[in-house]
Amino acid sequence: MLRCTVKTADPPMTATLPRTHRWTYADYCRIPEDRRRHEIIDGEHFVSPSPDIGHQEVSKWLAYELLRLVEKTGRGSVFDAPLDVHLGRGTVVQPDLLVVCRRNRSILGTRKVTGAPDLLIEILSPSTRSRDCVRKKRRYERAGVREFWLVDPNARTIEQFVLRGGRYGAPVVATTAVRLHVVRGVAIDLRKVW
Repeated sequence: MLRCTVKTADPPMTATLPRTHRWTYADYCRIPEDRRRHEIIDGEHFVSPSPDIGHQEVSKWLAYELLRLVEKTGRGSVFDAPLDVHLGRGTVVQPDLLVVCRRNRSILGTRKVTGAPDLLIEILSPSTRSRDCVRKKRRYERAGVREFWLVDPNARTIEQFVLRGGRYGAPVVATTAVRLHVVRGVAIDLRKVW
């Protein structure tokens, strides 16, 4: 089973391409389902193993709080991985969690999100830490993602980056509660997450 429906005259290709190849969304759509997380960042293909139980526990409780405080109140939609977020030519990511505010719903398609969600959340794992902290953060900034969180389950911290003037400033580091920037009046008690 392929990831996406793409009409193409090209023969099917494997997930391994020469290093000089710049991956596109069409290439991404030809990757067979293998239960791994595939992403393309600025034309480069990355594959990650499934996250561990601690990662999934944090993801589950953050998702629960976001669903309760954002989606159930009609302020936006909350999604968890796997869900493709297409941020332009050569970039398709699968963040751990994302929020799309009501006014930005036009980016929601039937199979993917096309454009910058209001909030993207990456939960750090040993296999993805450097990519999340550097490459994805830079790409999210360029795409205009208004708020980005790096969640460290081991340190029990969230680094919250807010886009101002097209750039992420210094992060606010949250340990006990995090107040959403993109949804006013919403704060998550992190004692319910850790």
